[in-house]
Parts: sequence; structure tokens; C-alpha cells
Amino acid sequence: MGMERVHCGYECCDEAFEIRKETYQGQQYSQIYFARLHLMRTLLYSLVPNWKPNFSVCTVLELKEDKECVIVGTLYKHMKLKPRILDEYSKQRTVVPLVKPHNFVHPDDPLVLEDESGRVKLSGNVISPSEYATGVVVALLGKETGAGDFLVLDILEAGLPPQIELPLKSREDKYVVFLSGLSIGSSNSNPLQFQLLIDHITGYLGDEKAQSVASQIVHVVIAGNSVEKPRELPNGQKISRMAESIKELDILLNQIVAGLPLDIMPGPSDPANFLLPQQPLHRCLFPGSSTYNTFRSCTNPHCFELDNVRFLGTSGQNVDDLAKYSEAKDKLEFMERTLRWRHLAPTAPNTLGCYPYTDRDPFFIENCPHVYFVGNQDKYETRMIKGTEGQLVRLICIPKFSETGVAVMLNLRDLECHALTFGTQFNS
Repeated sequence: MGMERVHCGYECCDEAFEIRKETYQGQQYSQIYFARLHLMRTLLYSLVPNWKPNFSVCTVLELKEDKECVIVGTLYKHMKLKPRILDEYSKQRTVVPLVKPHNFVHPDDPLVLEDESGRVKLSGNVISPSEYATGVVVALLGKETGAGDFLVLDILEAGLPPQIELPLKSREDKYVVFLSGLSIGSSNSNPLQFQLLIDHITGYLGDEKAQSVASQIVHVVIAGNSVEKPRELPNGQKISRMAESIKELDILLNQIVAGLPLDIMPGPSDPANFLLPQQPLHRCLFPGSSTYNTFRSCTNPHCFELDNVRFLGTSGQNVDDLAKYSEAKDKLEFMERTLRWRHLAPTAPNTLGCYPYTDRDPFFIENCPHVYFVGNQDKYETRMIKGTEGQLVRLICIPKFSETGVAVMLNLRDLECHALTFGTQFNS
């Protein structure tokens, strides 16, 4: 290979997701809600004067019948179909039939808004319960009705966070490759497929043009579920099966990190903690790859900058959980909502496991990324969205590689992206 590989500046911005000084003292999850409400309310209060300059802001307790005002609080969605542990316990499972097993949304689910002073049921057709999930903080204009509901007349979300300016377009192409769901050790994982991808990005495959593109790849990101959780096996066998998969993964990653910087994030099936934010996979799992300084084990969610282009991504849990408790036309729309709500994982801690923080909420999105990606999705989808302040964000759903053979390639120069497909069905 006579091609010189292009380089690029890298900065990891994962401090918020690293659990260091936090101590667990049996605290309740309500504290993370308080932290979130406090943070988001300050922000929404600053936006209200531009939005509804002529209305006073009050708490739920201060509501008066027929007096229009603005209230800020956390939404709570009462879901009839959400599985409850007590229903399981009382064994009357046949009473509530599930509409469809993958989604617990019911058209009559009422929304409630709560702050520290109290809670009030929301009514009216301005706010659609199917779009929202428990844990989202919003400002609402409306009035209390005779029935004691709050009739919503208008709604304000935090909107996309402020964004650092995109660096001036450079003339040279630089590519980032995303993959997810390698599921090594599963029955549908195809080692040949991954090997083809590795040969492609390391420049050992294809003609001169393909090699020249390969030499412009500056970074690889693996977004979760690199190994498969072994199914029903006696415990000892389970661990040795997992160890084999990790060993195989290490050998494959070794080939990438020998020539390219790589970030690996944990996902739900990887040997990492279950609660979000997931902490980096331990380096001792990768005795070969971790000896290279190009190998980085990162948190999930993961935030980093390449040549001052800001990336934020998860291994998919935040969006998959939203899809169970609310509805959208596609996964990209759920992603867009999390940015507009300025919160990566609004359904944590209600239905998505997360660490019980006491004084902060690490999922609050302070800075708007230029690229926002989620892993382990069913198919590759992407689009650009624009914020009211001119923010531009490239949203990317990275498909499960073991099922689709698809990786995603993004050009840092103009945030354009395309799928790389590796089929291994050779026709004789």
C-alpha cells in the first residue's frame, strides 16, 4: 500500500458520562427528576418571555380556574398497557390484553404535568400524548377548567441546544466509519462479512480508487453489541462462550487499530454494566487491541470531536425505549425529539435503567452535536435537521451489521453520508 493515511484531531468529551465520584447511598430516583426539572426549568423560564410575553408563569399549586398562565413541569404519561410488576404478581394477566407487544401506547393514555408543588391532568387536543413520554420537561400555556384539568392552548419545548459553528469546509475528504451490532458469537454473525469490511477500510481490498478512499478514513466508531449474549446455557459454559466471542472480537479489532483510531462503545449485550451511562468495556477484555494507542474504550452515550466537528451517539437504548412508550413515523423522528427536548434519555429512570444520580442529570444535552448517531437499528436511515438558530445536525441510524452487512460512512468535509454494504452471498 503506497497511500499515506490522512489524519485528524480527536478530542473525547465523555466526562459527563463517566461515573467517578458518585456514591450510591440508597437514594431514590426522584432526585434525578428534581435535578432535571431544575435545570430545564431555568432554561424554559428564559425562553418564555419571547414566547408568551403577556402571561404570568405559575406553579401547579397556584393555578386558578379560567386564568390563562404558563406552567413548567415534567410530563408523566399514565399508560394502561405498560407491563406492571404487580399485575404479573397478581397473575391476572389475561385482563389487560396488549395491543401489540412492541409498543405500549394506547390512544387514551392521559398526560399529567407535575412540578414540586403538585400535579395536574392535561386536556385539549393541542398536546398529543402519543408524541410524548414520561420525563420530558415542557412549558405549557393554558388554563384550569372547572373539571380541575389544565386545558393546554400552546406548548413550548426547549428546542435544539446552541451549537458551536461548523469548522470551515476543508478541501479534503475525511471519512468516519460507523458500525454497530457485530454480535460476534451469534448464529447470524458472519465473520467473513466483518473481515471484508476490515480489508476494505484498511485498504487491502479493491482497486486504486477504493484504496485511495480507504486512506481518507480517519476514524472508526463501533456503537454497541459487539458480542452476542449467549442464550440458555449452564453458567460456566455461558462465560466460556462469551470469552471466545470476545477473543475473536479482539483479533478482528487488532487489524483495525494497527492502522486506524477506533472507539468502541458498550451496548446492551456487551459485558458492561446494564444501567446507562454504560461505562467503557474493560481494557483487559482486549489484550491485543488495547496495546495500541489508537484503541479507545468509551462510554455509552459517547461524545467526541473530530477536527472540531462534534459527535454524540448512543448504542440505541434511548431511542428503542422511546419507541415502546411513544409513536413516531421513524427512528430519526425520535432522535430529533430528544434533541428538541434537550435530553438524550427522557424515559430514564422510569422505563430505561440509569444510575441514580443525586445532583445532576448527565443526559441533558448542553451543546448541539453536528452529528448524532444511534446504533443497533433495523435499517440505515439518515437526514439533516435544522434548528431555529441555524443549527444543522446530521442524524444517523446505524443498522445491526450482523443482520444487514451495512456500515455507515460519513464525510467530515460536508457531513454527507452513505451506506457501505458487505454481502457475502457469492453466486456461483
